[in-house]
Amino acid sequence: MNNLVDLQPKTVEKMIEDNIVMIDVRRADEWKRTGVIKNAHLMTFFDEYGNHNVENWMKKFQELVPSKEQTFVLICAHANRTRTIGNFLIEQGYKNTAHLFGGMALWQQELRETEKY
Repeated sequence: MNNLVDLQPKTVEKMIEDNIVMIDVRRADEWKRTGVIKNAHLMTFFDEYGNHNVENWMKKFQELVPSKEQTFVLICAHANRTRTIGNFLIEQGYKNTAHLFGGMALWQQELRETEKY
């Protein structure tokens, strides 16, 4: 069984330049509040009530990550949602599933660059 990989902000920052797919699963109000990581794909998973449409989300996800071998990084506020979503994707057979350890909270704490949403 594969495990979800915790990536420190400094590692994720290097991956931006390598065109690794980054998926920010937060909501629009969160993107506005903190800004977003350069080149991240904005794909809300849970709405403010915790509802989600897995089928729609997976369609978009599979366009970005066509191979189950491909590396990708999930991003949320504190790495709670990404842990849930990442483990779900691993169960679906995705082998190189990673997330931003500490989420955007740690990214900001370390004063790393964001772009306005």
